[in-house]
Amino acid sequence: MTEKSNGKPVAEKSNGKPAAEKSDGTPVVERLHGKSIQEWLEVHPGWNRKSNALVKEYRLASFRDSIVFVNRIAGLADAADHHPDIDVRFNRVVIALSTHDAGGITAVDLKMAEALDHATSAG
Repeated sequence: MTEKSNGKPVAEKSNGKPAAEKSDGTPVVERLHGKSIQEWLEVHPGWNRKSNALVKEYRLASFRDSIVFVNRIAGLADAADHHPDIDVRFNRVVIALSTHDAGGITAVDLKMAEALDHATSAG
């Protein structure tokens, strides 16, 4: 990481130069390659790749438990400023993670998936 003149860290490419930035000065997050994603999936049970997203289905005991679970996810997502797509069907909650600005799966998605698995007892 390097620092901009405002003191905020900036992501670096592997050559040590700063990564590209958006117009607001935040770094552009680069999409991961298939091999990196596949290696991650091999050690994170329950997660699958569907198109340009990481997806996991959680089954809970009741609809109320599903909503409590979604509220837990909301707290983590807000804290990380990275919000998953969430589909609730009675006792089934499907989470899909993708970085829309990058057009696919990024390290931000992997980190969020790991945080969800760590913070939840459903799985």
